[in-house]
Amino acid sequence: MSAAAERASREPHIAVVLPCFNEERYLAGVLAALPEMVRTIVVVDDGSTDGTAEVLGSVADPRLVTIRHPYNQGVGAAMASGYRAALERGAEICVKMDGDGQMAAEHLPRLIAPLLRREADYSKGNRFRDLEALARMPRLRLIGNGVLSFLTKLVSGYWTIFDPTNGYTAIHSSVLRRHNVLRLDRRYFFETSMLIELNIQGAVVRDVEIPARYADETSSLSVWAEVLRFPPRLLRGFARRFFWRYMIRDFNVLTLCVLAAVPLLLFGVLFGGYRWWLSAATGIPATAGTTILAALPIILGFQCLLSAVMLDMLYQPARPLVRASRSSVPRWWGGERKGLDVVEEVARGRQLRAGAGDEERGGDHQIVAEGEEPAGDEAGHEAPEAADQGARRGNRVPVQVFRQE
Repeated sequence: MSAAAERASREPHIAVVLPCFNEERYLAGVLAALPEMVRTIVVVDDGSTDGTAEVLGSVADPRLVTIRHPYNQGVGAAMASGYRAALERGAEICVKMDGDGQMAAEHLPRLIAPLLRREADYSKGNRFRDLEALARMPRLRLIGNGVLSFLTKLVSGYWTIFDPTNGYTAIHSSVLRRHNVLRLDRRYFFETSMLIELNIQGAVVRDVEIPARYADETSSLSVWAEVLRFPPRLLRGFARRFFWRYMIRDFNVLTLCVLAAVPLLLFGVLFGGYRWWLSAATGIPATAGTTILAALPIILGFQCLLSAVMLDMLYQPARPLVRASRSSVPRWWGGERKGLDVVEEVARGRQLRAGAGDEERGGDHQIVAEGEEPAGDEAGHEAPEAADQGARRGNRVPVQVFRQE
């Protein structure tokens, strides 16, 4: 086995999935910027009508896999196709990026850091921690994201995250395999539906500060159309999460609070509304007892709902589904704080050599799936060979094309 192949077998298989719709202006630059730590690039051409297909055909990167939809099916459908293709090729971490250039590849090491350290099962970008980036964000998008963030926290159960529509995400393959990707929303509700499914599973989600870049691209999102579509989807998502998480998997005090709040609020509102209408129709004011009988259930129901929300905050998943000891962390990543610096070195095309640093980090490490045993003796890392460097930029390699009927 060559040094390059041996090194690749020890490093985590990172795949980037890019859903594209009419991105001919930006796609080539996005692909060229992806670092060599990315082993597989899956581009899903979601029925583009411009020159996106021609751009993909001119790319000579052997890592590239192209999937073409015959017509536009939405970002969720494109990601479902891309995730399946990445998993079929053995990806351990699947990263979602957009093809419009708003998500800088230089931040990819930071995005996957919580997954490599096994601190999270899913990580996502957060543009709202950078005040300078916020000043450049379109005002309508800023306000909409703020409102949607609160609603998404309520619906998904992840109260510590923000910027839920951020499409720069990374997920561990073992968690993704538990998903029925066809259940995820096929349009712009995709990210929120993913969070709902992750919470049902009990997956740990982490925000990563990543500033966005805004150029002159035109979004295909119809704001007002999605405003009308989101509320019923949020309501259905909340009902699904409550049923599976708190009725089936973990019937607890929160469940009792919600089950008590719903009939109390319904009785108070319906009875109070009826008595108000009756008083208005007859001109006879309601008695104090009637008013209290209508108000008390509403107050108690509201208190039960507040208690349920507080308990939901406390019940946020804290232990990653993908857990590992130090032996499951690759040597070039390390199990300590300096791991992030190391992976950033790799992202710039530099590979650490084995040496005295191995003794400091306690020897060789590798990534293994949960429940598997690490492989046997491993050799130290070697610098990439010149032939390996040229393979990614060499002769044109035809991309694989899958047609989805």
